[in-house]
Amino acid sequence: MSRLIVVSNRVNPPPSPEQGDGESSVGGLAMALAAALREYSGIWFGWSGKTTEKFTGQLSMQRVDGVTTATVDLEEGDYQEYYNGYANKTLWPLFHYRVDLTAYDRSFGEGYDRVNKRFAETLRPLIEPDDVIWVHDYHLIPMARELRRMGVTNRIGFFLHIPWPAHQLVVTLPRHRPLVEAMFDYDLLGFQTEESLQAFEGYVLSEVSGSRTKGGELKAFGKTTRAAAFPIGIDADDFARIKDSPRASKVYDRMLAHSVFRKMVVGVDRLDYSKGLEERLIGFERFLHDNPGMRREVMLLQIAPLSRDEVEAYQDLRSRLDGLIGRINGAYAEMDFTPIRYVNRSYRRDELAGIYRAAKVGLVTPLRDGMNLVAKEYVASQDPEDPGVLILSRFAGAARQLKDALIINPNSPEEISDALSRSLAMDLPERKRRWEALFDNVQTRDVTAWRDDFVSALTSERPDQEEKPAARPLEAGERGAKALSSLAREIRA
Repeated sequence: MSRLIVVSNRVNPPPSPEQGDGESSVGGLAMALAAALREYSGIWFGWSGKTTEKFTGQLSMQRVDGVTTATVDLEEGDYQEYYNGYANKTLWPLFHYRVDLTAYDRSFGEGYDRVNKRFAETLRPLIEPDDVIWVHDYHLIPMARELRRMGVTNRIGFFLHIPWPAHQLVVTLPRHRPLVEAMFDYDLLGFQTEESLQAFEGYVLSEVSGSRTKGGELKAFGKTTRAAAFPIGIDADDFARIKDSPRASKVYDRMLAHSVFRKMVVGVDRLDYSKGLEERLIGFERFLHDNPGMRREVMLLQIAPLSRDEVEAYQDLRSRLDGLIGRINGAYAEMDFTPIRYVNRSYRRDELAGIYRAAKVGLVTPLRDGMNLVAKEYVASQDPEDPGVLILSRFAGAARQLKDALIINPNSPEEISDALSRSLAMDLPERKRRWEALFDNVQTRDVTAWRDDFVSALTSERPDQEEKPAARPLEAGERGAKALSSLAREIRA
């Protein structure tokens, strides 16, 4: 394999130690992909995060910590229809089982297809014949289709970071069939869990009369592809290391001083309706109601950085959370005590490690989540001699791996309340036994293992190998070499 090309909606090169990292889960993923790109001398391609008056396809090339990135600006209309529209108002809610929030607008779908085509056209000159291409997440499902139409026959893999919904939900999406058909232009499809994999297979087998080949591949639309589950992990050793770093230790000490005489429960999530934030707060309220003798002994720290502020559903959620927290604090606070501390900002990974370590309970209650790396980060940050307890929603992909957590239904305030009571009363031997099993899984199935497993599967020979049809003869070697030579001069300059 000559090079690995990673394609994602946004490009997240690893930050320098001085910069820190604002998104805990993004940092570990960025570092794992960056390590692969350095190993294979690859390129990370995607949207710059900026908009321009007119799309030109002009690439901006940079080299950050040994990783070459290639980004392109989008038109404002592209941003609204592709990103705020189809990605965040259509696919995101649908794939998280929120049909009630799913917006179907023809312009959204047109913008989605248009941007994927523009991305493919911009990336095409950089692709050389032996490159392997790895496309990430729901923003870019049609990417392989567009590249195949341009004659690209390289190995292309796709990994879906969010859940794949049940067949009955997929068919509520207008033009669901072309979207799934586009996935068959990939050589390998990766899902977070067996549940998502089975849901995808169920759609293919029942909705479009697909079949499985003798080699275990899926066949439909006259094409074949491989599909498998690749549960993503974190950089567990890094989290275990940074929890004792100077900054993490300082944050840990601050948390202990702030929560003196109280046990801290922590939740860390983007402000998103899929994370079960309202249900978590109602469950905590139920705990306060059911345990009057413990009210002054427990506090909840909820960290929820704002996201997608331009989408109405997120604005509504923020308003509801503000009101709910005000109600709970108003009912249970005293002049020297507030049960809930609520923060709408991001923290560096080392700061989060200190916060996690200080928390006696990690409360992770998504209503639907592809994996949920916060649960794994909480485990990796614990003191082995005095670990906290993880309470985890059964609807997080991580629940399939982290079976020694207290698994709950986040829709039940009683289950959340009972799990909090059990966690806070749990003796040290049980806490250590549970944590050791959890950390073994987090450490063994880390983000590097996930990355290597996927790349290995993508580059291995397929059992029923079929050539992908080329729309026109390849000239990738010449164009790619010319483009990269020019861009290399730009980088050196």
